[in-house]
Amino acid sequence: MLTPDDLARLSGRLPVCVIGAAVVDVIAKAGSLPQRGSDIELQQQGVSVGGCALNVAITLHRLGIPSINALPLGAGPWASLIRQKLADYGIHSVLENAAGDNGWCLALVEPEGERTFLSVSGVENQWDAALLSALPQLPQRWIYLSGYQLASRSGAGLLDWLEQQPAPCQLLVDLGPRLAAIDAALFDRIMAMHPLITVNRQEAQQLWCERLAITEPFEARQLMTRWQQRFASAIVVRLDSEGAGFADASQQGWLPALPATVVDTIGAGDSHAGGLLAGLASGWSLAESVALGNAVASYVVAHRGGDCAPDRATLYRYWQQALTQQ
Repeated sequence: MLTPDDLARLSGRLPVCVIGAAVVDVIAKAGSLPQRGSDIELQQQGVSVGGCALNVAITLHRLGIPSINALPLGAGPWASLIRQKLADYGIHSVLENAAGDNGWCLALVEPEGERTFLSVSGVENQWDAALLSALPQLPQRWIYLSGYQLASRSGAGLLDWLEQQPAPCQLLVDLGPRLAAIDAALFDRIMAMHPLITVNRQEAQQLWCERLAITEPFEARQLMTRWQQRFASAIVVRLDSEGAGFADASQQGWLPALPATVVDTIGAGDSHAGGLLAGLASGWSLAESVALGNAVASYVVAHRGGDCAPDRATLYRYWQQALTQQ
């Protein structure tokens, strides 16, 4: 079983490339989600820089894992705010796109911590061959990609680039809430690359019903088995406090979540993916990497904001304390 002492083994042995978005999050508390035509009062909690890929990059950076960060930066007020925040985080992006501003989203946080996003796209969803040509083509690397980018108008261009990468190249795709917007042809191209897929409960249920066309009641372990049979591709299924399941060609298992008092869930899935990548880039097994992702996600849901992934020392203390409370 993975323990906090194993954090000393994180090494970043394999290169990691993080492709995706840095955007501005306007975070507000909502007593409930609005109905059509209604007008509800929100309590603004803050303005922060977020985005799935940026949250992954922050997690890797704080765990001491180097990464090439392909987070397009535009020209405009949102881009200026993001540049300043990246400097504060100690994170550098290798991509610039002066054709527009970066995107932003309104994150509504309900009393139990669940979040709903209303998003406006920017240069983070304007991928083309010229932009992607700036990225180094390193073999034996892990590439992270979010479903937000795959579901954008330029998603096919991203896949064109991915299909041209030198082997061996390993792909981690966090399908995210835009899963339904990824059409069948694009999805088939993604799966032809045999990526490691990570999904939360809602996304897993979508895969069960829509991609596997199963009419039986959803069952996470059965999803993992049938996913392997259908696609011969690894998968991680995150079920919040129930922990996370994993399956690849050689093993299948389930790992419990660390106990946590949930403050909000913004960035939890991204931080789990960052912990997962940190383990994989260090040559850890899928099981060990999922356990690390569980620990990081537990810390994040117990703290406010999507950019609160812990450094190694902080995670060590939190993990030790969580184990003593079990």
